[in-house]
Amino acid sequence: MTPTTLEQAPANPAADGEHSPETMLVVPEGVRLIIGLEDFERLCQVPENRDLRLERESDGGLIVMAPAGMEGSWRNGNLFGQLWNWNRENGLGRMFESSGGMTFPNTAVRAPDVSWIASPRWEALSEDDRRRFTHVVPDFVAELHSPSDSLTKARAKMAEYIAQGVRLGWLIDPSSQTVEIYRPGREPETLTKPATLSGEDVMPGLVLDLKGILFD
Repeated sequence: MTPTTLEQAPANPAADGEHSPETMLVVPEGVRLIIGLEDFERLCQVPENRDLRLERESDGGLIVMAPAGMEGSWRNGNLFGQLWNWNRENGLGRMFESSGGMTFPNTAVRAPDVSWIASPRWEALSEDDRRRFTHVVPDFVAELHSPSDSLTKARAKMAEYIAQGVRLGWLIDPSSQTVEIYRPGREPETLTKPATLSGEDVMPGLVLDLKGILFD
């Protein structure tokens, strides 16, 4: 894992009207930065940070994630596209991709690769909350695992999703061509080279074709 690099914008312009040189903070592996919820929102609103995927752990730890590689982006696009089409046809909720952050009851701010919220729960949220890192737990999440990421951490995140109230979760790993299915009150179920996945009773009628997602 390479160190995280953060750049700090100057607090004040130089006397001649030009900005002073930016400073750069390199965070070694193993060093954690802790940030409050309000400061996290401010950090994400900085224009220079909008291309970053940022998350906040429940204890305030800051996570900076690199952009996905092109192959990963292609697979994730296929995943989101199928789920979006199902949702459009059925009109049962709202579908979100990885730029949509949400605040969990444990104060973690997460941005799953794909998430879905049933309409009644979404409509119960205030308009102000919808515009921010909404205080809601999605009914469904899917994460597309990258070979450069820790599988142990990915599994811990999936377990957190379920503990916080997610009803169905998929951890899709193209490297091993496996899918781990997470449900409340049950151990994760591992499927090897499945052709399809079911939305079960959470997303009724959904059958996901895994071609272009789990395998080429």
